[in-house]
Amino acid sequence: MIDSPCRVSGGYMRALSVSALFVMLGTGFSGGQQTSPPAPPPQAPAQPVRVKVYSVGPGVTAPELLPVNQPPFPAEECKKKMDGQVVLSVLVDATGKPRNIVIIQSIGSELEKFALLTVEADRFKPGTHDGAPVVVAQSVEVDLQACLEEKKNDVGKKTYSLRLVSQPTQKFGTVLDFPEEAVLTSNDPSSSDSSSGAPGIGPVRNGISAPVLLKSVAPLFTNEAREAKYQGICVLSVTVDSQGKPQNIRVIRALGMGLDEKAIKAVGKYRFKPAMKDGVPIPVTMHIEIDFHLVP
Repeated sequence: MIDSPCRVSGGYMRALSVSALFVMLGTGFSGGQQTSPPAPPPQAPAQPVRVKVYSVGPGVTAPELLPVNQPPFPAEECKKKMDGQVVLSVLVDATGKPRNIVIIQSIGSELEKFALLTVEADRFKPGTHDGAPVVVAQSVEVDLQACLEEKKNDVGKKTYSLRLVSQPTQKFGTVLDFPEEAVLTSNDPSSSDSSSGAPGIGPVRNGISAPVLLKSVAPLFTNEAREAKYQGICVLSVTVDSQGKPQNIRVIRALGMGLDEKAIKAVGKYRFKPAMKDGVPIPVTMHIEIDFHLVP
């Protein structure tokens, strides 16, 4: 299965727009006495590197979380608390960095964003296999305590912001269902080490063409997000099967306030022309960014 990125934008009271980036190959031409030099032969695309993934067990030690210096938290009393627990899976690579962070137990609030940021900032003494550093799959329960603050903007309307009131606590464990191999990615799709690459639908790679979006559905805002004038982007991982239908939709960058669930529901109704290899439809995995913006 191959990863292919796709960026989709949508919003309340606005039609969904889809932007795709295709790689075009230019062709030379001659006119009068001028000729263009022959185009250089295309280079073979770099192949994503798959690495073996381990789970804690005989001969495999767990990564050790290193201390993180956190700024002091405000001491103001919290009038409206918002606490919760988010469960994620993470691959800790051989250098101790968290990769492939995925929410596996969603609570549908902005707390998920804080959980992702917490795990992204973690650094570890890497896990080992027979003494050598390796990639280890872990689950992590992040307990968060936050305060929902009410403010007024310049025109006197109420807005809300969420802030943490204490250091999140993390509890690591084993992942029951983890891949034997994986392509390591950053949780930031725009990161240079992400297998997703730049936003857009990528070119044909190894004879495999990317899926083509045929039908899209605009995601809706939740009342909570609309009242708080909350906007942003959530990122989903989606497998487009050989019939062009989305499967295994997962949040890899949460937005919260119920918007992630709205994005999943909308993307579940998408339809694609499936990816093709040698004329045969095949399933591929892609990233889809859902951009929630309120139109004035």
